[in-house]
Amino acid sequence: MYEMDTRKRALALVAQGRSLNSVSKEVGVSRAAIRSWQSRIEPLKRAGRPCPRCQKVPGPPEDPTAYSYLLGLYLGDGCISAARRDAYFIRIACADAWPGLIAACEAAVRAVWPDNSVCRVQAKGYVSVVGYSKHWPCFFPQHGPGKKHERRIVFEPWQQEIVDARPWEFIRGLIHSDGCRITNWTTRLVGGERKRYEYPRYFFTNKSDDIRQLYTDTLDQLGIQWTHCTRNGTPYNISVAKKASVTLMDAHVGPKY
Repeated sequence: MYEMDTRKRALALVAQGRSLNSVSKEVGVSRAAIRSWQSRIEPLKRAGRPCPRCQKVPGPPEDPTAYSYLLGLYLGDGCISAARRDAYFIRIACADAWPGLIAACEAAVRAVWPDNSVCRVQAKGYVSVVGYSKHWPCFFPQHGPGKKHERRIVFEPWQQEIVDARPWEFIRGLIHSDGCRITNWTTRLVGGERKRYEYPRYFFTNKSDDIRQLYTDTLDQLGIQWTHCTRNGTPYNISVAKKASVTLMDAHVGPKY
């Protein structure tokens, strides 16, 4: 018998596209055992509460605050892939440099759907936080074939209601995935002498016009001033540099950790 953590890790590695042979060698489990698990994947808590989105009258996720944050993470660095028996893996890629972000991501995946099975899969330079459930497309209807920036990304009304009520969590998730807080510098003439001047700035970078629009619409709702920062002819960067706006972002988002 193998520990459940071993099963989850093996299945998560296979979900990343790894071969059975390489997963077998890394985890120390036979290929036959992994095939067996693939054919009868067993979520640990499937017998729990019904999915709120699958009910006759769909309801919000169990933890809307965690959902708003996870929605931002998913739109930035997440994907959903099919497993066996109509189930799915959600994977959020988190850089090793930010252990606090990894922990926050895992907590959000668990909180949004407590009946899913969650694990971390280490790769070179990053960790994938992986959740297994047949209900991830229920929570993230933006799931679909192809890259996000090559297809339409829009909120359903129930998602927009959650983001409208919890906008900072959504902004925080987007910054934690595809954003950063940096220190910029410039020079100014002070008393006839040129001096260096430093100031903090937030950047959000994403190729999807729709995702950038969702970000800036939410910033507008919060009264945050922003500008496009076009580089090499591409408008992929959104900058927040005004002092009052940065102060607000610092209070609710802050740098990655």
